[in-house]
Amino acid sequence: MSTYDDQLNKVRNKPGFIAALDQSGGSTPKALRLYGVGEDQYSNEEEMYAAVHAMRTRIVTSPAFNGDRILGAILFENTLDREIGGKNSSHYLWQEKNVVPFLKVDKGLADEADGVQIMKPIPNLAQLLEKARAKDVFGTKMRSVIKSANAAGIEKIVAQQFEIGRQIVAAGLTPIIEPEIDINAPDKAQAEALLRDQLLAHLDKLASDELVMFKLTLPEQTNFYKACQDHPNMVRVVALSGGYSREEANRRLAANNGMIASFSRALTEGLSAQQSEEEFDAALDAAIQSIYEASCT
Repeated sequence: MSTYDDQLNKVRNKPGFIAALDQSGGSTPKALRLYGVGEDQYSNEEEMYAAVHAMRTRIVTSPAFNGDRILGAILFENTLDREIGGKNSSHYLWQEKNVVPFLKVDKGLADEADGVQIMKPIPNLAQLLEKARAKDVFGTKMRSVIKSANAAGIEKIVAQQFEIGRQIVAAGLTPIIEPEIDINAPDKAQAEALLRDQLLAHLDKLASDELVMFKLTLPEQTNFYKACQDHPNMVRVVALSGGYSREEANRRLAANNGMIASFSRALTEGLSAQQSEEEFDAALDAAIQSIYEASCT
């Protein structure tokens, strides 16, 4: 079997969840601050990215972090270009930890219009996908955000996600399509209904060999996305934590059978640069175990 086939089998069929280690750009200072590294501890962007890479290296090299409970990990390009344990980051994940690498490919969000924020253009996408393939990356992730139940906006956001998603499939990778609904949206349940209709309509237009994944906000109605999960083109539907605490995200996730986590903040909640190795590994192990259990319902 090829590396891709091995990775597909793992992501599609094995128990576990996906670790989202892909904060980038504007969200990096906040991620570092929560980890106990203040902005006074780096003086430019390069030092900031070195600090966040040190944090991620500590997570990924911990004995708690391995393919027994973690199916995959989402990286951003800066991490893909660096090494962990003397190997390229994605090769280290797959070869040493049996964790499937994914790459965040979006370049951030456009300004809000029609109740949504679509993705900014992604220049050089073809070259980025080629680089990812060469480094045993299995799939990609790209995020856009829904702020309210605006039918035209939601239709636009899903159309953009699938248009780019098909380019990613054509390059030999599996896209995670992520139209996040803001957990504070006043009409969140209505937005979910509009989103599900659009997602299913676009899934039905895919060719039989065009496989995708979804990363969705945990819904107000239990098992709301089951029709998406059961679709023949779907590899896996994963859930984002979206600002919920780990406890609340796990509670909601456990109620949605077959959905698995792809948490970032909820995964790293409680981890600190000031912890000893023993404290850090124990805290990470407990976080991973709780998210794993919520993903196995």
